[in-house]
Amino acid sequence: MKVIVVGNGGREHALAWKLLRSPQVEQVACVPGNGGTATLPRCQNVPLAVDDFAGISEYALSQGFSLVVVGPEVPLAKGITDYLQDKGLKVFGPSRAGAQIEASKAWAKALMQEAGIPTAKAAVFTEAAAAKSYIRAQGAPIVVKADGLAAGKGVTVAQTIAQAESAIDAIFQGQFGSAGEFAVIEECLTGQEVSVLALTDGVTIRTLLPAQDHKRIGEGDTGENTGGMGAYAPAPIATPEIMARVQTEVLERAIAALRSKGIDYRGVLYAGLMITPNGDFQVLEFNCRFGDPETQVILPLLATPLEELILACVEQRLSSLPPIAWQLGASATVVAASGGYPGDYEKGKIITGIPQAEATGATVFHAGTKLNHEQQIVTDGGRVLNVTGIGENFQQALAQAYTGIKAIDFSGIYYRKDIGHRVLS
Repeated sequence: MKVIVVGNGGREHALAWKLLRSPQVEQVACVPGNGGTATLPRCQNVPLAVDDFAGISEYALSQGFSLVVVGPEVPLAKGITDYLQDKGLKVFGPSRAGAQIEASKAWAKALMQEAGIPTAKAAVFTEAAAAKSYIRAQGAPIVVKADGLAAGKGVTVAQTIAQAESAIDAIFQGQFGSAGEFAVIEECLTGQEVSVLALTDGVTIRTLLPAQDHKRIGEGDTGENTGGMGAYAPAPIATPEIMARVQTEVLERAIAALRSKGIDYRGVLYAGLMITPNGDFQVLEFNCRFGDPETQVILPLLATPLEELILACVEQRLSSLPPIAWQLGASATVVAASGGYPGDYEKGKIITGIPQAEATGATVFHAGTKLNHEQQIVTDGGRVLNVTGIGENFQQALAQAYTGIKAIDFSGIYYRKDIGHRVLS
């Protein structure tokens, strides 16, 4: 079996790596891939854009690739699944209509309210004055979100009214492009965030291990929001009792609501939860794809072959599979980022120490890297590498990840030293 993985981040490197561990997968092509996928055995990078649907389809059909796994949200929101399915290809990832669950926070919020899914009180605005008036009436802290896709940077947890109004200005003055046509303003929830990723064939839905991401740039969960600075799984705060409720009160209701709208949703449905201090939960958001960096800690613990699960979703036979099997233990990843991220940063810095990191037992997933003309691995993004460790417990997994990352260097390297602080304290 030959598989195309669409995307160029750490999530896509992890997907390619996991697929290639199965004897059923003979070859993987990454579109466009990165420096890590370029050096994976039986994997090649294909220099096409993730939204070059015609190019991807021509390559797949001419080279005998039967399955396409879509990593990022942008091509899903633009309709890659619809396009490739029309060409006769099997695609893992929801249709354009289904991807609205991530591409429009206002649409997703309305779906949650219709389906009775527990979520924060919210209001949607199309112009700044009314939004600011609502903020002044509600008070702070309050959460302000750009409606559309903003690469993880469109959410402001405002501690003051001034901060919230500034976030509204950023949205309506075009800082997030077309993502800023609407603003969603929500009550501020307190607690711990947990990512619950689930696989669905549009009828049956099965959860993967719950993971906890570290979104803030600074230690102690301070500073700006990022795409994620590290993660671990399985997150202990998502107890079996909470996971059972998430299955029935969130995931099954969401799939039923999508079906009621005529949407046949096949792929990943990712619920971002806030678990409150009293042990209850609310849904913060839905995503339509694998999480990043959650994928980099979930897949190393997955014992069931990934392509079996993916094909069962695509072919709508997930209910016939046995329960998903997992390796016992814990997994943790630490992100090595470029200096200046999530703001401005430089690219093209030579990276050293990756073989030495892997010699410690850690797995290094490339995120923002590429091969330069001299075939050296260089930085090519804000989040550069994910160094993942696994162990019998979180202490072992985190120790392996940090031992690995200490072997790596590039100019301006930055990483948080406190990933996993909640499970170690």
